Amino acid sequence: MHEFLKTSGEGPSVLCLGETMALVAPADAEPLETAQSFILSAGGAESTVALYLAGAGHRTAWLSRVGNDPLGRRLLRQLQAHGVDTSLVSADSGAPTGVYFKDPGESATTVYYYRSGSAASRMGSSALDVIDWAGLPLLHLSGITAGLSPSCRAMLDTAFTTARAHGTCVSFDVNHRPGLWSAEEAGPVLADYARQADIVFVGRDEAETLWGTGDPDKLYESLGAPRHLVVKDGAVGATDVSATGAVFVPAHAVEVVEVVGAGDAFAAGYLSGLLTGEQPGARLALGHAVATRALSSVHDFDLV
Repeated sequence: MHEFLKTSGEGPSVLCLGETMALVAPADAEPLETAQSFILSAGGAESTVALYLAGAGHRTAWLSRVGNDPLGRRLLRQLQAHGVDTSLVSADSGAPTGVYFKDPGESATTVYYYRSGSAASRMGSSALDVIDWAGLPLLHLSGITAGLSPSCRAMLDTAFTTARAHGTCVSFDVNHRPGLWSAEEAGPVLADYARQADIVFVGRDEAETLWGTGDPDKLYESLGAPRHLVVKDGAVGATDVSATGAVFVPAHAVEVVEVVGAGDAFAAGYLSGLLTGEQPGARLALGHAVATRALSSVHDFDLV
């Protein structure tokens, strides 16, 4: 485990917090309108990270809320089957599990969300009461959660403050979702969270939209010099910026089936390297390797 991560006890080495929905996708990369066969699986940024980390052998837990419904129970069963600890997930009898659909096209995949009023959107700071902060080395969050509801934003505020008080390292993926909130509204909020995080993941084009620049060095300074800023530049590669300088590792050449979920897979690969004590270049290489597997599939995760 890396030197700035505290030693894990008997609990998880990493906890991923955020909404997961039931994902409906055509079995083959064809449009929703004409597809005849579909696959129902789990889809969510933080749980995708958890799935890949568990697949790499790390003790991983996911904290969220699902509806007390068949889809919620299905999600729990699917994550449990891949080794993710779901004991911190609660079921809400008054709200449904969210759903989203992937619509593959010739040049891009469109995603349709049906998550308004979901069980996860009703989470608040009290959802964090189940966390054993003293024994938790790494907490992974994303900006998606902040866009779900005011109570979820308050939960993230509390998570950052409490993690810092207990010496828990926070990994934060900016993950701006325009369907949840505009760049004008999200930009300042997500920048504030990034300044509180130890590790920050952001896409170059995403950063340009939110903050006016995708330059890794400029971003590093404007975000308060986190321990590590990771700027992803699609098929070009990724750059890790820290107090010791910048490291760039090119992306793998891959025949892309679709890109949804690749950023989360990359984050999981990077964090896996962090947990095993790898240096930034090796972490970036692991991120690319895991992202390649996601890019080659219509699913958010594709464990082999």
